[in-house]
Amino acid sequence: MPRIDVDLNPSQADWDEVNRGLTAFNAPFTGADNYQRLAIFIRDEQDQIIGGLTGETYWDWLYVENLWLHESIRGQDYGTQIMTLAEAEARKRGCIRVHLDTLGFQALGFYQKLGYSLYGQIDNFINGYARYYLKKELKEVTSKDNPIRKKTER
Repeated sequence: MPRIDVDLNPSQADWDEVNRGLTAFNAPFTGADNYQRLAIFIRDEQDQIIGGLTGETYWDWLYVENLWLHESIRGQDYGTQIMTLAEAEARKRGCIRVHLDTLGFQALGFYQKLGYSLYGQIDNFINGYARYYLKKELKEVTSKDNPIRKKTER
């Protein structure tokens, strides 16, 4: 008879087995997911990470899991630069959409300024703050239109 366990410290192999099972179940309905991780980092002179983005691409979506900037570099356009690079990389991978979420005290206005639209929210998610779910359709952008890509291509 099967048993059910609550595992407070699961092995990576066990974690991956559940993901493999779901991926196999989904495949006949969705096709290959083309899953890839995505990471973009900002490093200081000592090579310490002072900001970055983590996420993943799958099917035709980019999912932005985390975007963080150290206080010392906030308000200097690094967030916009990172998001621009992430969207460009997602396009290279065949993505046409992005989704992410943010909390009420984080960056809702920032994402909306970048063209993200709200498609859902959970009020009072934590300590009175809402959790917002946003998405964006990616337009094709050429390198001449992308100031970040221009800087890195030189």
